[in-house]
Amino acid sequence: MAEPQNNPSETAVAAGAAPAKPAPVKPAPAKPAAQGPSRRGFLGAVFGSWFAVAWWTFAASMAGMLLGTVRFLFPNVLSEPPSSFKAGDVSNYEPDKVDDRYKEVGAWVIRGKDERNRDIIYALSTTCTHLGCTPNWLEGEKKFKCPCHGSGFKISGVNFEGPAPRPLERYSIRKTDDGQIVVEKARKFQKELGQWDDPDSYILL
Repeated sequence: MAEPQNNPSETAVAAGAAPAKPAPVKPAPAKPAAQGPSRRGFLGAVFGSWFAVAWWTFAASMAGMLLGTVRFLFPNVLSEPPSSFKAGDVSNYEPDKVDDRYKEVGAWVIRGKDERNRDIIYALSTTCTHLGCTPNWLEGEKKFKCPCHGSGFKISGVNFEGPAPRPLERYSIRKTDDGQIVVEKARKFQKELGQWDDPDSYILL
């Protein structure tokens, strides 16, 4: 008959041997180190920021266009010089003197003589008839001198030196009932066309 087999642990215990120690517990695996943003996350951040920039650029351009349209609907009419202005009392003007108080609005008001030696007041345009520069009145030399190309004009406005092809133009001028001078820049008179004989181009004193 087969003999019963003894359990090795029981045999060890019976022999007085120390029991086997349990196997040590294995530590939990360490967590992987945190990784940087994935490629998908990086691309999303980049394209998201570019989309925001594009959106704000579009919004700013549309706002600029809207403001430009509104500005066009309400032009600044004060930027243009007045087409007419009052130039004071006739008695304030001395003979053979150029009054340059109104040079900024494009006119010189002068008391002088006409070709028939009559005492008159007239208003000359400050635009040189050569290329449109603004001459200066030189009191010591009694002439208008253009700083651009050297054209010279007498106190009457007649050209006598330099490349200017014709005299300065006169503006329409009149005297009100109370003696005030009114200059109308909307009407111009050219000497070479015989228009300086028009009574609206001067005030006879």
